[in-house]
Amino acid sequence: MKRRTFLKNTAAASAGTLIIPTIVPSSVFGKNAPSNKIHIGQIGCGRIARVHDMHETLKYDVARMVAVSDVDSNRMADGKKLVEDFYKGKTGSSNPIDVKMYADYKDMLADKNIDAVIISTPDHWHSQPAIEAALAGKDIYLQKPTSLTVEEGRLLSDIVHRQGVILQVGTQQRSSPQFRRAAELVRNGRIGKVHTVKIGLPGDPSGPVFEAGPIPKNLNFDMWLGSTPEIEYKEDLVHPQNDYSRPGWLRHENYGAGMITGWGQHHYDSAAWGMDTEFTGPISVEAVAQFPKSGDWNVHGDFMVKHEYENGMTVYTSGGFPNGIRYEGTDGWIFVTRGAYRATESDPIPEGSTKALDASSEEILKSKIGKNETHLYVSNEQHGNWLDCVQSRKQPISPVEIGHRACTVCLISHIAMKIPGILQWDPKAEKFANNDLANSMLSRPQRYPYGTNYVKL
Repeated sequence: MKRRTFLKNTAAASAGTLIIPTIVPSSVFGKNAPSNKIHIGQIGCGRIARVHDMHETLKYDVARMVAVSDVDSNRMADGKKLVEDFYKGKTGSSNPIDVKMYADYKDMLADKNIDAVIISTPDHWHSQPAIEAALAGKDIYLQKPTSLTVEEGRLLSDIVHRQGVILQVGTQQRSSPQFRRAAELVRNGRIGKVHTVKIGLPGDPSGPVFEAGPIPKNLNFDMWLGSTPEIEYKEDLVHPQNDYSRPGWLRHENYGAGMITGWGQHHYDSAAWGMDTEFTGPISVEAVAQFPKSGDWNVHGDFMVKHEYENGMTVYTSGGFPNGIRYEGTDGWIFVTRGAYRATESDPIPEGSTKALDASSEEILKSKIGKNETHLYVSNEQHGNWLDCVQSRKQPISPVEIGHRACTVCLISHIAMKIPGILQWDPKAEKFANNDLANSMLSRPQRYPYGTNYVKL
């Protein structure tokens, strides 16, 4: 089936309703059924996998991590050891499990004993393995950003709905009680009619031109590059070979868009929860940004983005605001942030006060949500909620369509950083009005044989 035909035939998924699954993955039945143990494969064994995704998932008894995959064989071996050491400590057995290793995640997806996968890869390797996992009938936990282009994000959402698999996006702020509380207070009118939302989000620093070097024998660099252009190997543009500190790929546009996607999807997702715009998007976007004039790190630095919504709300995003979300209404304001919580050591945190939830008055914070008012989805932890939904087949707190919509706000903001003036955006058609240059940036060239363009649908 041609890609554009598929997108046209599945356009119903973009209307904002969660499609009821019509295909139940085969893993729901049999010895590996979610009602027993959920057999999980880990795709990507780097920093975020080790300190966050694997750590948070392993603590649930229903989860059994049985396989790991990485294009860096050293990291893959480390991932295997991490899992096996966890089960040794938990069971007291010297050899409780032999975790399989897959140099190519596609071989993992072909393993019928695996029910679900966690995708903790670099950003340019998010959508393709998620699409292929859905096509293989696997449930998915996907790190944000959901995609690097609007086109591949739409494709991912449509395929997930068609296949009926459970996909949880790693926007774990939804499982933090203060973000739900803030959104409920806003949705129930505690600050009156909301007119402005201010989101604090920092940029990234520039860097030098790094020295090229030989490709490590343990790294399949061609596969690591994937659909991105072929370039010479520089460790500072990939990941450290000797530790699990913050990788350099986060600061290169081949592999991401900088903080606007790296952290932006968290805050835009949370803001949309309170604004009640989860299944739509802005109708215009305007941005200014500073980009490095030299060096290999080329993602945006300081920036300001303005979005206008059909319901009259205006959203401003900048590193000049405190890191978090401030809702402003006719009767007061509410500010919410992560407080002192960080998923990784390099996560930005607010300077000064780390109060997770604040408002223009104590009465707002003490307000009780009535029985007949809006009550939002409750989750105590993102990975646990995903595992619950793999068993129940209910939608998770961060489903793919909501994730795609939040990611789209990030991506059109990044496009607006490159094009002067106000861009008119149609959230239904997912196109810019009368701007061919902006629309050409809704997709990217993909280096064969990698990329979503070459996935057999």
